[in-house]
This record gives sequence, C-alpha cells and structure tokens, in this order.
Amino acid sequence: MIARQSGAALLAALMLSACAGGMIPPSATGPARPIPSGEATRPVPATPRPTLPVELPADPALDKGTAAGVGVTRGPDIASLIPSGERARVALQAFRISCPTLMKRTDASGLTKGSDWNNACAAASSWPEASASEFFSRYFEAVQVGDGAAFVTGYYEPEIAGSRTRQPGYEVPIYRRPTDLIDVDLGQFSDSLKGRTIRGKVNGTKFVPYDDRSQIVSGTIAGRGLELAYAADPVEFFFLQVQGSGRLNLPDGGVMRIGYDGQNGRDYTGIGKLMKDRGLIQAGSMQDIMQYLRAHPAEGAAIMNENRSFVFFRELTGAGPIGALGVPVTAEATVAADPKFIPLGAPVLLSLDRAEPAGVWIAQDTGGAIKGANRFDSFWGAGARARGIAGGMSARGSALVLLPIGSAARLVRP
Repeated sequence: MIARQSGAALLAALMLSACAGGMIPPSATGPARPIPSGEATRPVPATPRPTLPVELPADPALDKGTAAGVGVTRGPDIASLIPSGERARVALQAFRISCPTLMKRTDASGLTKGSDWNNACAAASSWPEASASEFFSRYFEAVQVGDGAAFVTGYYEPEIAGSRTRQPGYEVPIYRRPTDLIDVDLGQFSDSLKGRTIRGKVNGTKFVPYDDRSQIVSGTIAGRGLELAYAADPVEFFFLQVQGSGRLNLPDGGVMRIGYDGQNGRDYTGIGKLMKDRGLIQAGSMQDIMQYLRAHPAEGAAIMNENRSFVFFRELTGAGPIGALGVPVTAEATVAADPKFIPLGAPVLLSLDRAEPAGVWIAQDTGGAIKGANRFDSFWGAGARARGIAGGMSARGSALVLLPIGSAARLVRP
C-alpha cells in the first residue's frame, strides 16, 4: 500500500504483527502550521448486501493460495448495484490510469489474462465520467471469491510538520535508504527458498541483520549524509512510517512529499495490539495509541522501539503516492488487496456495514497485513477528513470482484 511499510493498513498494521522483518516484508516550538487532529470520524452505519452461497467447492487440483483455488461463484447482475456519483467517477479515473499496466501484467490470482481487459480499457479512455456507473455495468460482470466476506480497513497520506534542515523544533531525522542495506534473494541459493528475500548488511565476512529501530533512533547511522529531512514530532513520524508515505509541512509554508524507499528488514510489531494486551489502551484506534504515547513520552518511546522495523524515504516530486501497481493511488477510489486473490487494477464492489466505503474501488495497491480473499485497505487521501476516517476504519460486509465480460465463464465450473 503506497509501497508503505510491508504495505500495511494503518489500524491493522498497528494491531497486527506483519511479516515485514527478516523476510522483506510535539516540538518545543510547535509545527510550522497547525496540523488537524484527525479525530476518528463517527461511522455512518449501513446494511451490507449478503454474501452469495458458494455453489461449488474449490477445485482440489488448484493452489488454495489463489482466487482460482479457493473457488469462484458467479455474481448477480451489477447494473442496479453500482451507486452513481463521485465514487464511481473517481473509480473510473483510477481504472483508466491502471489500464496500461493492467493489460501487460501476469495475474497472480488466476482470474484473468491481460487481453481480457482490452475492450474495457479501450472504452475507459474516452468514457464520460458523468456516466461512470454505466461504464462499469456495461463492461464488467461480478464474481465472488471464496465466501465473499469482506473486511475493510483504511489508510491515508499523513501530513506532519517537518523541515529540510535540522533546526530548533525539528530534531527527528528522516533517513534515506542506506547504501549498505542489502537485499538477498534466497532463491538463488536454493529452489526451496524461491520467492523469499532477506535484508541485512555485511559485517566483515558475515551477513548480519541491519540496525533495528532503537539503534537507528539512538544515532547509529547519523552523520553519514543520509538525513533527507527532519520531523518535529517522533510520534507523528512513527505513524508516517507505518503509512509509508506522507507530506511534510515546512516552516516556510511549502510542502515536501516523501515516499517509501525500503525498510531495515527487521520484524514488524504492531504496537496497538501490544498496548491493548498490556491494558494500556482500550479501543486500540490510532487516536487512542497516539494519546497514550504523548501522555507517557518515556514509556511511549520504549514502546515504539519494540517495533524493530524502521522505514527509509525518498523525496517524491511527481504524481503520487505510488501504489504497488506502479501508478498513483487515488483518494476514495484505491484499495489495497492481496494480488493472489484480486487482479491488481481490477474494480471491486464493496457493500459494508459502514456507508463511507460502499461502492466501486480499484485494486491498485498491496499491504503486508492485507492477505487473503476479500481483505481490503481503503485509501482516503490526505488531510483531516482522510485521517479521521482511515484512523478508525473497520468495516465488514460483502465483496464482488468485477471482471471483464466473458472471463468468468472460464472460472465457474459447470
């Protein structure tokens, strides 16, 4: 998700222990300008559409780690299910920019081939956005992957106070990726390790783990010219690292956008679950966690260091943030999904017990905590509203994947 740390969802990443480690996976002077608190938005309740009965068991000959392996059920006609309005319009925009990559990708889910998307992508290039819902209903058909039971969290692009140079009130280093951080493809050494990668550094004649968060925070890589910028608040910066990209509001009123440029290879620990298990917080939302960390700065610093993972950044100067599909993610249109179950670039129709995320989204991103069929992370953009919704997003309901018309016939066994 925005190539963020393990690509993880904010709330899920804070609560869960994502596999981002061995396997790659307030200032004294105040900020430059006020940062909205982003208090959790009160949910708007809704009644989700029921999931479909699974008509046939999955094919035992297929890999259960893919959509084709867990089974696909043909969905209903979608013409009456796609809400018109802004979400459909921005979803069409997001689908349109996904098309060049979508038509060339190998679909790990087993649901589609690149050529399946040609007609829809050709039509999307000139389709009027005012009738976006009609576009989706005309060029797509629905399938349910597995049991169709969806769980949706949220993420956003944080805005925090920062400076390009170190100065009073801006003391927290934001580091570039170190040149001695090395990725090792273990598949080159053994066929049994194909697809597995570790990160570390060379120490003499040995390959060893890279410095963990506590070591980096204490200054082990300081003074090497890796300082990209400086944050005003270590708690805000910690949360930006979980997201993997964000905006620095600079003292002169400018904005510097930064994006994920690697991680130290250490295991990710979700501090929300850790704190909840210790009785330090009750609900476990982003806002609860931040309140505790600020109220107990010494203990809070130690808790943050229990997450040994540390994220490095680069400055972003073009469109973005960039998702795992390699295109800019779109606020209130992009979801992160598991590409083994959802083709990256495909539309997804969500019906949930919260009204805010209901409708059509485009799978343009991935995340370390976003694993399995019907698990999604919704992107809400930047600003107070995005932070308020994403920080408390937890919705359940049903999901349908929209595939190009004709492709479902290959998937549903007679």
